[in-house]
Amino acid sequence: MNEMTTVGFIEMKHGTAEDYALLGRYEHEYAAGTADRILEQLARLGGGLSGYKISRLEHSIQTAARAEADGADADWIVAALLHDIGDELAPHNHDSIAADIIRPFVREQVSWVVQHHGIFQMVYYAHHTGGDPEARRKYADHPYYQDAVDFCERWDQSSFDPDYASPPLGHFAPMVREVFARPAWDEAVLRKGVREPLVR
Repeated sequence: MNEMTTVGFIEMKHGTAEDYALLGRYEHEYAAGTADRILEQLARLGGGLSGYKISRLEHSIQTAARAEADGADADWIVAALLHDIGDELAPHNHDSIAADIIRPFVREQVSWVVQHHGIFQMVYYAHHTGGDPEARRKYADHPYYQDAVDFCERWDQSSFDPDYASPPLGHFAPMVREVFARPAWDEAVLRKGVREPLVR
């Protein structure tokens, strides 16, 4: 008897339990490679947006390195590394893309900060571009507001320095693999409403 390698349906509504069991096995195997695909995508930021003194990849590494130097935990460090991973495909909502990538695997606090870091960064430049530098104030009553302020101030906005001694991307690979090996959507990981300090 030949082992099934593809589903039998051409419309999802006609799938069988065996079809979906097969897809579940393939999806499980594919999900196991998520961290490696993320690291490959991150490496592509080395040749992206121009105009800064460093590449978007170096900015990402530098942001994570600053988080690590501050004693941040793995959730914060990986979030700092990946916060701009959406830049190439979604320059107008890159923060939402990055947040959605990490959301199943990190604390709610961390994914919320990544999702909103774009608007929080506007305080540094929007007065030069016709935007509202205080746009982030609409979140002033949110429990993670100060975390987003601190993330941007301590790690993100200051990480455009060509003289900063950053480690190679590979330095963070074990941490990325650790985070993305967690069970997706595990309530014990998401810890809704829990705040952990950025620095220890």
